[in-house]
Amino acid sequence: MNADKILDAKGLACPMPIVKTRKEMKELESGQVLQILATDKGAKADLTAWAKSGGHELLDSQEEGDVLKFWIQKG
Repeated sequence: MNADKILDAKGLACPMPIVKTRKEMKELESGQVLQILATDKGAKADLTAWAKSGGHELLDSQEEGDVLKFWIQKG
């Protein structure tokens, strides 16, 4: 899946992946996609809830080994 920007949040513990995601999303235009790479297992629930509450859309999430990948489209 294509992304306009990639955020590497690997190795960061909660709540840092969310904090960094929020900061990056502010720099994107509506409709653009941010890919987030994280290793914190809690990020799955956190990013899903954060995207919904912020009016964004979680397009996809995948798990490759220890790395969780998320694609969020800015609302």
